[in-house]
Amino acid sequence: MLARQADDGQSAIDAIEAAVADLGQVGELPVTEHVQRFEAVHTALTEALSKADQLQSTNTNRS
Repeated sequence: MLARQADDGQSAIDAIEAAVADLGQVGELPVTEHVQRFEAVHTALTEALSKADQLQSTNTNRS
C-alpha cells in the first residue's frame, strides 16, 4: 500500500489566494463578465473550505 502524502492545507490556501487575486481584476473586466468571475471565485472558495473541513476532520480523528 502506498503511503499518502501529508496535506498541510497549503493547496487550499493557494486556491484562496488565487481566488482573491481574481477578484482584484474584476474592475478591469466588462460588467457582462463579472458574474462569471464571481461564480468562479465562489466555486474556488467553496472547494477550499471543503478541503479545510476534511483536513480538520482528519486531524481531529488522529488526536
